[in-house]
Amino acid sequence: MKPEDYDKAYLDFHLQMLSTFINRIKVQPPFSLEDCNQEDQDYLNQLIQLPHSEGSEHLIQGQYLLCRIVAAYPHLMPLLPRDLLWFFGGDCLHYMTDEEIEHFQQLDEKLQQAKHNKEAFSYEQARLNVFGLH
Repeated sequence: MKPEDYDKAYLDFHLQMLSTFINRIKVQPPFSLEDCNQEDQDYLNQLIQLPHSEGSEHLIQGQYLLCRIVAAYPHLMPLLPRDLLWFFGGDCLHYMTDEEIEHFQQLDEKLQQAKHNKEAFSYEQARLNVFGLH
């Protein structure tokens, strides 16, 4: 694998997770309500556009939108994969436990080690192992 293949797989994994999250919250209040207010609709539209943004803007916007879930839509937190808090980082890390952060750090170290050694690596499988979900 080339170094960019590891990065692409990592990004693709999280973008898929983000898309799944977006699809799950579209059918939740307030977004599913017939009389959904403009502010909520604008927020959802920004979230829908997030997977299509790139670079540092992507991370900054992601941090803002995920932190807003915590503040404005706490009922949606159980639907938010913790992986996305780690992926976007910054202020999102305030909503993670030390144990979660430690697990994600281990996962990142495994990814970097595989990348350095040019070994085959499945982010999804490594994630299951680190979190004891296999």
